[in-house]
Amino acid sequence: MSETTVTAQERIAARVKALESIMIEKGIMTTEAIDRMVEIYETEVGPQLGAGVVAKAWSDPEFKARLVANATDACAEMDISGLQGEDMVVVENTETVHNVITCTLCSCYPWPVLGLPPNWYKGPAFRSRIVREPRKLLSEDFGVDIPESVEIRVWDSSSEMRYWVLPMRPAGTEGLDEKELAALVTRDSMIGTGVL
Repeated sequence: MSETTVTAQERIAARVKALESIMIEKGIMTTEAIDRMVEIYETEVGPQLGAGVVAKAWSDPEFKARLVANATDACAEMDISGLQGEDMVVVENTETVHNVITCTLCSCYPWPVLGLPPNWYKGPAFRSRIVREPRKLLSEDFGVDIPESVEIRVWDSSSEMRYWVLPMRPAGTEGLDEKELAALVTRDSMIGTGVL
């Protein structure tokens, strides 16, 4: 007799499918409405939008200055705004500072530029450990080794202020256009749990 191992992601997918089926069956949602919600988070909201903002900041020093001064207004210039993005602050990674964001109370997160928060972001283990031992957590859980010479700053998002990270532009990308640059940017690099 063989035992099948079900991953956490497979269990979550099964629950989502079951909830979706029940909601359709009870007339709470339609298939079209669910498809539209998925489309919104795949194309209209999410990390691909944040990646575009990062690429523009890397390519346009004046835009970068505006982004660092007022992320909400700079993103609005690119028609990026909305729920959970009313008051955003971008923090810039440098050769001497690595930034990472969390929300120690719940899961406040800049949805318009990062999409929905990953499950680990909402978990108590991440929320407490990233504050107490950020270097160790980044290394153990994300494979990101930040040298001791680099300061790690942890930013605590709240319902009033949502932070996100402007990662450092990778070396050797000077000839790339904004679309090519955006393809290099990951959601985790904009949270600070990844680097490019």
